[in-house]
Amino acid sequence: MDHALERHAAVDTPHVRQVETLQPLVWLRHGYADLAQSGRSSLAYGLYITAFGVMLLALSWGATYLVPAFIGGFLLVAPFVAIGLYAMSAQIERREPIDMARAMFAWRANAGSIALFGLMLALSLLLWERVAAILFALTYGGNVPDLSAVVRDVLLSGAYWPLLLAFFGVGAVFALMVFTLSVVSAPLLLDRPVDAVTATITSMRCCLANPGAMAVWAALIAGLVLIGFATLMLGMIVIFPWVAHASWHAYRDLVE
Repeated sequence: MDHALERHAAVDTPHVRQVETLQPLVWLRHGYADLAQSGRSSLAYGLYITAFGVMLLALSWGATYLVPAFIGGFLLVAPFVAIGLYAMSAQIERREPIDMARAMFAWRANAGSIALFGLMLALSLLLWERVAAILFALTYGGNVPDLSAVVRDVLLSGAYWPLLLAFFGVGAVFALMVFTLSVVSAPLLLDRPVDAVTATITSMRCCLANPGAMAVWAALIAGLVLIGFATLMLGMIVIFPWVAHASWHAYRDLVE
């Protein structure tokens, strides 16, 4: 009985390592090496994600508040969407042939916990969308302006700078919360038979143990994603799989 409890604890409470502040640069280098090795498989994955993102962006274009909400929401759900790319990095690590089809269904090894984690991210996205809608409603009196009006009123004239501060402030809180709970959660759930609660707690422990490295990693991810959006999503074809592969190496460095 005691041995069973010990084995359960060993699985459920992974050991967290401390890393150097600039270790995220190493993760990006290793991620790029995985991207180069997986080649068309990773780029195809990035193309699918980009196409889906462009479709959602086009659908949300009529409701202006949804555009920035979608951009922030992309960061919130990305850890779950990238599971297939983590699986490809695992294949490379094990020196196995890269099998995109098998990687796409790797989640089935821990389906219940991964589904619960995905639900958590989906709920955070829905909450963020509602908050964004409320902020715009309070500012524009319930009217939905077109995107050019938002750019003119909020970004250029400065008339609505409180909205801008509130939007980015609340968005930063959401992003920080989700980043803290998910920085290693999805790769951990894919790699080991742990539950979603254990994975998110482990992710929090990684952030607490490595505040400097996590701050650098968050800034790098945000900067690369912004570049992806600035290129009208085209850059995301490369950036999304690159960051996802790098995230696998972040998990391998941070969790023993």
